[in-house]
Amino acid sequence: MAKTTEAYTARLKSEYNATFAKELQTELELKNPHQVPRLEKIVVNVGLGKAKDDKKIIETAKNTLRKITAQEPVETLAKKSIAGFKLRDGNKIGLKVTLRGNHMYEFADRLINIVLPRLRDFHGVKAGAFDKSGNYSIGLVDQSVFPELTFEETTTPHGLQVVFVVSAADAQQSRALLTKLGMPFEKKETK
Repeated sequence: MAKTTEAYTARLKSEYNATFAKELQTELELKNPHQVPRLEKIVVNVGLGKAKDDKKIIETAKNTLRKITAQEPVETLAKKSIAGFKLRDGNKIGLKVTLRGNHMYEFADRLINIVLPRLRDFHGVKAGAFDKSGNYSIGLVDQSVFPELTFEETTTPHGLQVVFVVSAADAQQSRALLTKLGMPFEKKETK
């Protein structure tokens, strides 16, 4: 008897393929299913800033990114020398990880459903953080909200930025997609 193995598909990805894509096509009144907005990639950045020369902070940030994304981070280097910031061409100024496929959907699922609700005084993410292309950015001040990290790994705090790169015509379509995926946008208060 032949042994069959099914390929793993992330929960959020299978929901998108099964229901969200069709719902978005009808809601946005798109004729072609290829016009439906979808997540292309998620980029997680850590800017090292003043700590660019401190090896301990660089290693802590690397370990953090490695644990929360399950991928090896890539070092970003300065392209120009800027005397005011004591920055030389080629200095390490940050780390980044680009997530695609199942890793991307797993990370998005954990960020939306576990990490964001753990933030202190969280009332939703800002609705104005879209760029012209429809990409969405979230900045986190502290990495300690990720459940994968132990207390010892959060003693040296550093922030990180998460960018959702969306294939959409505009920010309205991107917001519709992220809302379907469960992104908790803040509600506007009327006074």
